[in-house]
Amino acid sequence: MSGESAEEQLATDQQEQQTAIRHYAEMQSAPRFPLHLPVAVRSQSGDCTAETTNISANGVLFAMDRDVPVGSLVEFTILLPGDVVGARCDVQIDCHGRVVRSFEDQGRRGVGVVIDEYHFERA
Repeated sequence: MSGESAEEQLATDQQEQQTAIRHYAEMQSAPRFPLHLPVAVRSQSGDCTAETTNISANGVLFAMDRDVPVGSLVEFTILLPGDVVGARCDVQIDCHGRVVRSFEDQGRRGVGVVIDEYHFERA
């Protein structure tokens, strides 16, 4: 009986991993916009500054000087210049998300974040 349990658990784990891989591939397919903006990122491991590398409807890629581990919950605010988005004033987006990717890139950390929730504010 315990052998079946272990096999069933392994099958469930593999299904969850495949679902996560498909979900990540779908997120990667969203158009990305190369936008370099300064951002303050807040996580369980503390606050740090970052710069956006690109932004999509699903997430954002940050360049930063320290690692934020995959799975970490993060909060950040993106301030989009009004002239970039065709507005009279800057647009502030308050975001909550989670780190799904972290890698070394030219001496800095690349940190990919899925945006789970966001709110637009007038700046």
